[in-house]
Amino acid sequence: MTRPDPVQERIEAFNRAKGGGVCVNKAGHGYTLVSERTGLPLARLKPTGDGDTVQVLWWNGRRWGPPGPFGIPTITLERALDYIAADPTFWVNA
Repeated sequence: MTRPDPVQERIEAFNRAKGGGVCVNKAGHGYTLVSERTGLPLARLKPTGDGDTVQVLWWNGRRWGPPGPFGIPTITLERALDYIAADPTFWVNA
């Protein structure tokens, strides 16, 4: 039996509250958010090990990288989820 993953549960709860459309896959040391419709990656969240803080990455078609010109945001999980939900850059593959 697998142990509950509180971070994944929070991401999934946020997804449900926003109407769904995203699958959450735990892989390596992070969480990949994938479009349910297309199966393509939308974002990657990498916990930093510093409390509730994660790095937010964007899939550029070849690899994970910064979602904008100012580097990789490192913010709380809740802010990261709001950021991804509001920024159209992440939804190109949706």
